[in-house]
Amino acid sequence: MITRIVKLTFKQIHVNEFFEVFDNSKEKIRSFEGCNHLELLEDKNSGNIFFTYSRWNDQKSLDNYRNSPLFRKTWTETKKLFAEKAEAWSLDQIHKS
Repeated sequence: MITRIVKLTFKQIHVNEFFEVFDNSKEKIRSFEGCNHLELLEDKNSGNIFFTYSRWNDQKSLDNYRNSPLFRKTWTETKKLFAEKAEAWSLDQIHKS
């Protein structure tokens, strides 16, 4: 299982546009083969910084999504709204309580 966290910093004037993009794609991403979970988190101290938190079966599942037309369309619509370059982390769980 892979956890993927992506930090997204938007120009404040584009936050509502991002919500529209996310709302239009979230169920498609959640139903993408190999995706087990997707949620959107907001930074408590800023109204323009968000994180996507997703869980994938394995690296191949994540790569298949990242090479898909769905990702290309969603990412193209999202990245034009950025104030800063996105940051991403792929994580392996090493301990669960």
